[in-house]
Amino acid sequence: MEEQQLKQLLSSLSLIEKVGQLVQLSGEFFKTDSLVVGPLQKLGISEEILGNVGSVLNVAGSKKTHEIQKEYLEKSKHKIPLLFMGDVIYGYRTIFPIPLGLGATWNPDLIFEAYKVIGEEARLSGLNVTFAPMVDLVRDARWGRCLESTGEDQYLNSEFAKKMVAGLQYNLENQHGIASCVKHFAAYGAVEAGREYNTVDMSERRLRETYLPAYHSAITAGSKMVMTSFNTYDGVPVTANKYLLKQILRNEWRFDGVIISDYAAVSELIDHGVASNDAEATSLAINASVDIDMKSPCYANELIQLIEQGKIRESQINEAVWRVLKLKNELGLFENPYQGASCEATNIFNNENARSLALKVARESIVLLQNKNQILPLVPNKQKILIVGPYADNPSLIGLWAVYGKKEETVTILKGLTKYQKPDLLFYESGCSILNKTDELGEFGSAANFQEKLVWDNQKRNAHLEKALSLGEIADVIIFALGEHTMQSGEAGSRTEISLPKNQKQFVKKLMALKKQTILLCVSGRPLVLTDEVKQFDAILQLWFPGTEGGNAVADVLFGQTNPSGRLSMSFPYHVGQSPVYYNHFKTGRPLGKSNHSNRFVSKFIDSPVSPLFPFGYGLSYSQVKYSKLSVDVLEQQILIHVSVENQSSRDCYETIQCYIQDVSASVVRPVLELKRFKKIFLPANKKEDVLFSLTLEDLKFYRQDMTFDFESGQFIAFIGPNSRDTLEVSFEI
Repeated sequence: MEEQQLKQLLSSLSLIEKVGQLVQLSGEFFKTDSLVVGPLQKLGISEEILGNVGSVLNVAGSKKTHEIQKEYLEKSKHKIPLLFMGDVIYGYRTIFPIPLGLGATWNPDLIFEAYKVIGEEARLSGLNVTFAPMVDLVRDARWGRCLESTGEDQYLNSEFAKKMVAGLQYNLENQHGIASCVKHFAAYGAVEAGREYNTVDMSERRLRETYLPAYHSAITAGSKMVMTSFNTYDGVPVTANKYLLKQILRNEWRFDGVIISDYAAVSELIDHGVASNDAEATSLAINASVDIDMKSPCYANELIQLIEQGKIRESQINEAVWRVLKLKNELGLFENPYQGASCEATNIFNNENARSLALKVARESIVLLQNKNQILPLVPNKQKILIVGPYADNPSLIGLWAVYGKKEETVTILKGLTKYQKPDLLFYESGCSILNKTDELGEFGSAANFQEKLVWDNQKRNAHLEKALSLGEIADVIIFALGEHTMQSGEAGSRTEISLPKNQKQFVKKLMALKKQTILLCVSGRPLVLTDEVKQFDAILQLWFPGTEGGNAVADVLFGQTNPSGRLSMSFPYHVGQSPVYYNHFKTGRPLGKSNHSNRFVSKFIDSPVSPLFPFGYGLSYSQVKYSKLSVDVLEQQILIHVSVENQSSRDCYETIQCYIQDVSASVVRPVLELKRFKKIFLPANKKEDVLFSLTLEDLKFYRQDMTFDFESGQFIAFIGPNSRDTLEVSFEI
């Protein structure tokens, strides 16, 4: 539709028709008349609003979306199509690793390809918008939504953010892909104590330098929508925060797309204590430039009377409706309201090419954390192998937020191992359940049949343990597939105890008495505290939730078909009490190991190391790579950093070379390290390569004491290495 026609359409709408465009309801509102009464009464929404509502939440499947759209348009006066939005976070039917695993690939170009697949599958399901990518920077492993983030570093997150948006919206102008909605704006990953929906309070400097860059990267890449976060910032909930939404997002960043609240966030302004009723909550949100009210009664019931009372202007409604209509037009919905949804395109879902890509991504996401005496890779059929643990033959490798994924299409770890190991040399016994109690899962674990399936009684527990011990006696190698339950991470999955479940740790202890070679496969949605496991196991592989092809990827790494190349994008704590722990922390006046004060009176814990168990950027491979000859050339507008890397082994590898900078002295305290560049290169066996990083003065800028964004001349240190801890360093001056 031409812009002039779209403007004419807007001007022809009545006030209630306009308000409807700003309301988003979930699928139960669009069933038969007899079924819709309950939801309508629950939210107190009129049938007139329902008949003009602008978008639908979490309804997918071409048949469902087609039926709802068709029935809606038949009753519609102006034939404005519905927008279908849903949570497609890391896969629709082809499920890729969770985003924390995607971050571990350190390969944004590969993830661009993955999100092209995700966008196309979602489009063919009838969805128009996905609530992704989530680009919240996270430093606290207690937060359940770690799994949705690509990690703790603003530069790395920004690189992934722009590629994810570009992938989802690939060829969008020709009705391919899907519109992205970047979330959760802003600083949601900094909730206090890692507790979901909690307060965020930080300086403007930290907000702008650390937490905003990834959102800005997504906006610059063209994200069509932004979702507000549940948290407060500077005492104001984000859904009512004019500074974040109007000053920064609208005015400074020039974002003219749609802003949508998170689920019921407008009405929750009352619980926050900044509004006393729905009318006040509505006024605050619309004045902060929130266009769509997701699943609350506020906009539907309050906007019109607020205009009549002169508390808000109709022009504000017009601006919001224009942004919604413009998005629908950009997606081509006026010409074809069913575009993308195809009942005949089911062969596109989870097809051979998509699965092949999912396998490649899963391989690159796996991080080798430990490999004592180089027991990995295993040699096929050389040893008797026993695999035990609740994830040994479990299709739940797709994780919590694979809303539309199918577990039956997932390759389990046991299935993957059968590609390499003969049946008479491969044994399986789960040995223990994933949990011994479901209390912490809350309503998820409250159903009796769920508990019965999940938790074993003493008789069953002992029987499985005895079988595992018996098979362990004859095995040469025991592989433990352990980890969190899918519901222990993700939204509302905050935890104070982030170790392996206690019953799994007890099971490990019993089998360790057999004195066999042991390998831990750790499945989780966050960094876990693996301090005990480092002492117990010969080798440790961090799998995250690796997705549809997870079992094949794990087997390929275990048997050396793939040389592991994953690198952590989030630090692993030594102890939960360190949280939040991250590599780019500020300098302190009493640094451990570098202070003139006695060892007691420096910044440390008296009962735990300060450093994480595994640092940001860390990961091993089956090759040995040596770094040498680090040098810096400072030109007028450029800093050239050279390093030599040599593969001193007979096995090809991919090496992620990481370039960090420290500003030695500045007008404000600077981080001890800042990631500025990285390169993931193919390094053939017994070969050396010279690597060049080029930085500009822009890379040295920060928010100075007067809050101007610029660099300051002085001394800097460049650090190059395979992770943020094990680096070479060289000084230079600007």
